[in-house]
Amino acid sequence: MTRSLLIAGLAAATLTLGACASKPKTLPPEPGPAASNSYQGSTAATPAGPVAGSQADFIASVMSDTVNFDTDRYNIDAADQGILQSQAQWLGRYPNKSITIEGHADERGTRDYNIALGERRANSAKNYLVSVGIDPARINVVSYGKERPIAIGSDEESWARNRRAVTVTVN
Repeated sequence: MTRSLLIAGLAAATLTLGACASKPKTLPPEPGPAASNSYQGSTAATPAGPVAGSQADFIASVMSDTVNFDTDRYNIDAADQGILQSQAQWLGRYPNKSITIEGHADERGTRDYNIALGERRANSAKNYLVSVGIDPARINVVSYGKERPIAIGSDEESWARNRRAVTVTVN
């Protein structure tokens, strides 16, 4: 009987070890042109660029999202008109999109003065877009004054970069 138990134990151990033995692992193919064609997953095409109508699409499609201004000014010059015209064309392609135009100022001047100046800058950009046919209900304006600089520094180059109106898509 002892011999039968010994044989049964050896058989059980052999089966257990056999079940635990690792199977040979297959590694994925090396990356490269041939490997990318062998993928059997989803057949949906991946977009080559940003999602149509997104903020990234807006940035990629327009001349610029930013209009810059001279010191204490909020007038739209010829260069600004070109930028805003390209924004108007993009908005024409996406009639359900709304935008916010953010007005900014440099660090000089009081907080209240710069908030008012930023608002005048944002409204100047809005008024131009409205003049070329964009529905004013699609455009919100906000002024950050000197609270959100993109260039840190107390020099003319930094100040010039901070005097701006920036267009941001909302929906």
